[in-house]
Amino acid sequence: MSVLVLHRNPLEPFPYREWLTGLEGDVVLLADRGKILAAGEEPPAGDLGYAHLEVFDDFDAPGVLERALELAVRHRVTSVIAFHEADVARAAWLRERLGLAGAWPRDVLPFRDKLLMKRLAAEHGVEVAPHTVPATAGAARAFADAHGLPLVFKERDGFNAIGLRVVREEAELADCLAALFTGAGPREDVLLEAFVPGRMCHVDGLVVDGRVAAAWPSQYQYDLSSFGADPGPRVDLTLDEDDPLTPRLLELTDRTLAALTGGGSRLRDHAFHAEIFHTPDDRLVLCEIACRPGGAKIREVFEVLFGMHLGAYASRAEAGLPLAGLGGGERPRPRAMAGQVLTMKRPGRVRAVPEAPDEPWVEGFWLYVRPGQVIPRAATSSDFLSAAVASGSSRAEAERRLRALGDRVLAGTVVEAALEGAS
Repeated sequence: MSVLVLHRNPLEPFPYREWLTGLEGDVVLLADRGKILAAGEEPPAGDLGYAHLEVFDDFDAPGVLERALELAVRHRVTSVIAFHEADVARAAWLRERLGLAGAWPRDVLPFRDKLLMKRLAAEHGVEVAPHTVPATAGAARAFADAHGLPLVFKERDGFNAIGLRVVREEAELADCLAALFTGAGPREDVLLEAFVPGRMCHVDGLVVDGRVAAAWPSQYQYDLSSFGADPGPRVDLTLDEDDPLTPRLLELTDRTLAALTGGGSRLRDHAFHAEIFHTPDDRLVLCEIACRPGGAKIREVFEVLFGMHLGAYASRAEAGLPLAGLGGGERPRPRAMAGQVLTMKRPGRVRAVPEAPDEPWVEGFWLYVRPGQVIPRAATSSDFLSAAVASGSSRAEAERRLRALGDRVLAGTVVEAALEGAS
């Protein structure tokens, strides 16, 4: 009973060997060098206790999957884990090729293809934004005429807000259409949506044997698409138990999961991350949902809530290992409220970084840069300069603490402006 991990993240926050305690077999880890370096880590010189650890310069190269197949056969792998959206379909392909339990490509497609996702959700009564996949600039223009501005362009199978563009002015629309539709033929990879006003919420949790075993909603206090212009602090907070939105968000997420995993889906054990708009007129509108743990420090926030690290529990669920504290039918209730505060990379040379906070309510603190390092502007929503998780007895207390901590972190961070691309 061995596990293969496709790992497109830093190493430190993902101790799979520790998470998979009790596994009677090997853990094989294939890692992305670029993600390790981007987090300020050094690529490992040894195997870090894994049966096999291999770091790749180009994690998208076909040779990565070829190597994964070779190692899976050699180590008699029975489970494949991938927690980055770019690797969800690749892991599913490996499972099918090897005849393993877990999701195969057709099972993860509703979570990767946003057009299919929205169709299935809408068929089950979940509201989604008006949308289309415009084959031509003319089709996009017709959609704009029908729905007006703002509009949202995104990649049909995108992630980390890569390629996301909110178009608010006519001139922006003309530029966007000229860039996207170059006359090379019709496109099928661009999703165009009507803009949904309101605050973005998210629901994170774990499905075990096809049933939601634990979940909780949070709310971003910032615009996700502003990562390149907004250095932070960017605060994200859990919702109180008695918040009227809490049961509504949980129920909508349950319906969405049911819509996307019906018809004999092999996707039975997995984490999920749903993003849902709460509009000014009190509607809940699904943005999208992923069948893997949320990014940033959502996994650690989940641990503060329930004493269950979402990454660890998702790993154990996918490997078929016991899950302490789950079972019996009732979902756990949060022990406290919590949240995260993030700052984003901005271009220049790092001259100073803040000291690690020592307050007992700070549950974790991470720096992804070091003094002297030259860094570019954040290119994706996960290009963090720092991250922290804090707890409180209520959402209000957690928010006060996070905002004060974020201000302190920002004040202690000095990045000397430089021309982007300088080294």
